[in-house]
Amino acid sequence: MNLHKALMAFGLLLLPLSTMANGLDTPAGPIILTVSGEISVTNTDDKAAFDRRLLAQLPPTTIETSTIWTEGVQTFTGVSLHALLDELDAHGQEIRAHAVNDYMVTIPIEDAKEGGAIVAYLRNGEIMSLRDKGPLWIVYPFDSDQDFRTETIYARSIWQLDRLEVVK
Repeated sequence: MNLHKALMAFGLLLLPLSTMANGLDTPAGPIILTVSGEISVTNTDDKAAFDRRLLAQLPPTTIETSTIWTEGVQTFTGVSLHALLDELDAHGQEIRAHAVNDYMVTIPIEDAKEGGAIVAYLRNGEIMSLRDKGPLWIVYPFDSDQDFRTETIYARSIWQLDRLEVVK
């Protein structure tokens, strides 16, 4: 094998490592969530872009809870806000959560705790359409603790979520 072929083969072996070096693959499908700001792990420019496949690769969390916007107990599946920000090595004080229509809420970083809010991508096992509060919805386990049943927490439960910005 000549030197050129050997270097080419070695380069191909390293290619997967270069996409994994920052810990986050590149999205292959339509991007449904972009995270920016005070994060160390990115996959596009200075942001982390997620398609459904990339979000589903993170450890899933399921919450069964009622909401003030739905009838009866619902099952939400997604990634915990804590796990998402941990995966991106986020360091900030607040999260600005933006919806598709540019509605924005500010969430204190303390809400990104184990047993807290999730970024839901399934409701009752189904992908949520834009009409059905999708593609993503920040949901708290309202029924698990009365502290989650306040106007402040309800206001942070943004649906049609498409962007998160971690700020100091």
